[in-house]
Amino acid sequence: MAQSHVAKREHREEKMDARSLLLAAPGRSHEIPESADAYGWLVGSWELDIHIYWAVDVRAKGLKGEAHFGWALEGRAIQDIWIMPRLAERTSNLDKHMNMYGTTLRVWDPAIQAWRITWINPAGDHREEQIGRWSGKDVVQVGMRPDGTPTRWMFSEITADSFHWTGEAMNPDGRTWKLEGDFRVTRMR
Repeated sequence: MAQSHVAKREHREEKMDARSLLLAAPGRSHEIPESADAYGWLVGSWELDIHIYWAVDVRAKGLKGEAHFGWALEGRAIQDIWIMPRLAERTSNLDKHMNMYGTTLRVWDPAIQAWRITWINPAGDHREEQIGRWSGKDVVQVGMRPDGTPTRWMFSEITADSFHWTGEAMNPDGRTWKLEGDFRVTRMR
């Protein structure tokens, strides 16, 4: 099964359409202040070591994923794709709750001096809208789900080759956060 995914990916790369070429950008737009560039360091490919997903400890499963980031929309946005399990390990009968093949669009909004973020994972029926910016040495994204639950996603322990990603949702008590996602991430290239 892994061979067919590799062959399909190679075929897709040969047939790049105008949308794919026009979406990509070589770097950050001059309209975004360097100090506000909270996501440019992510450009490239990353391996995900998934510890917690949907508030379930999955370390014993050895679940791995991958994420790929790039500048888009004339450098005014960062777009990514998060894949779990990894592309080479995907099958047609994945558990919807352990399936991620989604994209994030992070668009700089000069009016609020922050990034407007939309995450969509059609493979797992998940969508989030958030606002992101630097908070000290971390990048913090906050939002609210359609049911009113506040969310907080964070990139922390950031180095050139690794970071720690966590996703939290507010507990019903309105004071404490529930850890829903915990990924250790290392750069592939």
